Amino acid sequence: MKEIWVNADPWDKELVTTALESGADAVIVPQERVEETRKLGLIKIVSSNGDLQWDRDVVRMEVGSSEDEDRVVAASREGKRVVVQTKDWKIIPLENLIARGGNLFVEAADEADVETASGILEKGVNGLIISHPDPLRVKTLLSSIRMHDEALELSVLTVEEVQPLGMGDRVCVDTCSLMDHGQGCLVGNSSRALFLVHAETLQNPYVEPRPFRINAGPVHAYVRVLDGKTRYLSELKAGDRVLGVDASGETMPLIVGRVKIERRPLLLIKAREPNGLVSTICQNAETVRLVVPGGEARSVVELKPGDEILGHLEAAGRHFGHRIQETITEN
Repeated sequence: MKEIWVNADPWDKELVTTALESGADAVIVPQERVEETRKLGLIKIVSSNGDLQWDRDVVRMEVGSSEDEDRVVAASREGKRVVVQTKDWKIIPLENLIARGGNLFVEAADEADVETASGILEKGVNGLIISHPDPLRVKTLLSSIRMHDEALELSVLTVEEVQPLGMGDRVCVDTCSLMDHGQGCLVGNSSRALFLVHAETLQNPYVEPRPFRINAGPVHAYVRVLDGKTRYLSELKAGDRVLGVDASGETMPLIVGRVKIERRPLLLIKAREPNGLVSTICQNAETVRLVVPGGEARSVVELKPGDEILGHLEAAGRHFGHRIQETITEN
């Protein structure tokens, strides 16, 4: 998990409070505000006289050449956290440093900065320093970063009924990523229970694999996206992002490249979780698969009562994709 710092230099008490309340790992403050910061709560302080001290523990280094990269790597091997600042080229220097194992931190002022720094070489930098001055934006960015880093808890659902429904409009989500075995996205009739639908990664005698594709479900269904939100499948368009999930609950953002809505035969799947029955609807086809415990993919046409599948459970209730607390029943 990445370290997340908040830059509150120049001093801003509200920024420090936001960092504390939102679970940041550290806060950067001026040396004359260190003691005042300590009184606000327990958090690691980066300052010339803080828990992590400039030059001793943390250094800022500008990278504009291969010689600069060597200096960053050398500082990292001495145990220092290196806040990297780049000139005209931003991605290639960080790729080189990540490949060489530097202990790298970069500043991030918006979601684009976060996504770029987190995804370089599929590993990303070691730490992010949120540099936006607005406490509300800082809180949102912290939530977004943690969502990228943290795993979702997946639960075992027990199939109770599989029922053909006839024709309906279903959504295929083609992403800009090649997914692997055990990966897919979370889809369901209710936000209370989202089923892990497997990507089309498996070989079969009739159709070539499409490892970038998730045959997700009907137009009305929820799909989990980033920041803990859901969208209707029919709302997705090129450039949107959905949350990719694997069988262990690890998550990754997936960029939507294309959405295909076509009329196809549908299948209702009802399953039981500790609080009752939940359901999803899929295309009635051999190539549509759900994920079972252990990470294997099971075709929806092979499912039978008693089979176990994976899903993500939460309290029901969404308003424009945001989780809310209200009295609601979804069937």
